[in-house]
Amino acid sequence: MPKASFSRGRRDRGLLERWTIVTIQTMPTLIAQPTRIEAAGSKPKIIEEYVGRVNSQDAGVSVAHMRSPEGWQEPGQTPEFDEYTLVLRGMLRVEHKDGQMDVRAGQAIIAHSREWVRYSSPFEGGAEYIAVCLPAFSPGTVHRDTGHRDA
Repeated sequence: MPKASFSRGRRDRGLLERWTIVTIQTMPTLIAQPTRIEAAGSKPKIIEEYVGRVNSQDAGVSVAHMRSPEGWQEPGQTPEFDEYTLVLRGMLRVEHKDGQMDVRAGQAIIAHSREWVRYSSPFEGGAEYIAVCLPAFSPGTVHRDTGHRDA
C-alpha cells in the first residue's frame, strides 16, 4: 500500500497553510498463488486467476491461466471487456459472427468488447492459455448466451 509523507508549511505570519506531498513510497504486490474458479462450458476447464476481482480484488484487469480439455466448449458471449488470449500449448478455437479462427501455441488473439465470441478446444490435447481481460472479467459483464450460467 502506498505510503506518503507530508510537510506542512506556513506562509508569512501564518495567514495561509498548505500541505505538500514530499514522497510516495510503493512496494510491489506479490501474488503468492492463484484462486481456482469454476468455469462455464461443456467439460470441466481449469481457471486459475492470478490478478482480478477474486484473487487480488482488482477490477481494472484480470490475468488467468486456463487449461481446457479436448472437446471443451463454452457458451457464446458478448462481453463488456477486451480479452487478450495467448495460447501456450495446443489450439484454441474462437468463433465470431463472421466465422472462426484457430489460435495455435505461440499465437494470440484479441476479442474486442461487445463482439460475440465462443471459445472451444475441439482438438486432441485441448489447450493451455493465458487470458487477460480489460477491465477485469465479471460474471455480470460477460453476457453469456441465454440459457447458460455465468462463470
